[in-house]
Amino acid sequence: MVNYLRLLRPADWIKNTFVFAALLFGRQLGNRHAVALSLLAFVAFCLASSAGYVLNDILDRNRDRLHPTKKDRPLACGAVSVGSAFTMVAVLIALCVILCWLTLPPAFWLTVGIYLALTWTYSLVLKHRMLLDVIVIAILFVMRAIGGAEAIGVEVSPWLLTCTFMLCLFLGFGKRRCEVAMIDNTHAMRGHRPTLVRYTPDLLTHLLSTSAGVTIITFLLYTLDTTRKSPFEATKQNLIFTLPLVVYGVYRYAMLIELGKGTGPTDLILKDAPFLLAVLLWVLSACAILYGFPQLGAALPGLTTAPG
Repeated sequence: MVNYLRLLRPADWIKNTFVFAALLFGRQLGNRHAVALSLLAFVAFCLASSAGYVLNDILDRNRDRLHPTKKDRPLACGAVSVGSAFTMVAVLIALCVILCWLTLPPAFWLTVGIYLALTWTYSLVLKHRMLLDVIVIAILFVMRAIGGAEAIGVEVSPWLLTCTFMLCLFLGFGKRRCEVAMIDNTHAMRGHRPTLVRYTPDLLTHLLSTSAGVTIITFLLYTLDTTRKSPFEATKQNLIFTLPLVVYGVYRYAMLIELGKGTGPTDLILKDAPFLLAVLLWVLSACAILYGFPQLGAALPGLTTAPG
């Protein structure tokens, strides 16, 4: 039973928390119905993502045996049979479809359907295409954010989606940097994932630097955007005061990647206390600014409004 649970990769369900972005930025935290729908959307994405993980492990089981840590995955080590794994995929998809059909709006069904199709396309083809592999992973995170918005019927800022995409691009290139450092053998890289050979450390450093900078810029553009109506019209710009936490989180992740302190974003988020603390402080600060202190903008007009 433990091996079947491991095959679902519950630790990676933390990625599905992106569905709650619409709940926070759509000012729906006080709406119990919206909270319930967001939780159901989270569960639906957990089922869909686990189906994708199992299918990916089925396809990669021979390559995973060449990886220093992935060789211990249930399919790679033979603890779970391929037939049982395919059954798990079918059950997970069926549960996801039933949950969506019974509890969530049709727009959400479409988003999850596109997510599943893109996940399977990634597993079959796109993960073998350099750059496209990371870009698709970032798009999958954006699909989670869009799904969260569709579930509760709110509009999401294009700048927020762009920031999400760039952040996940940054995290994805960091994961590739970890894989290159962990394997550190051209022959093993070709056997496990041929595209890793072309991801040189210098190239990844450049991609990390670029995506980190654009992530911070798009966050600032979201906070200062006044061209679209927002439920936080009077307070959204005050999110600029959380910029130090954003910069610290981005730079600490880059530092940990460079030092080889983790195997990927999930590992770092769950195990690095300072990074986790920065994320939690940002979430608490954002909630306080958006929900608790609407008078902050009036107190500091010179920093949050353009001169008249």
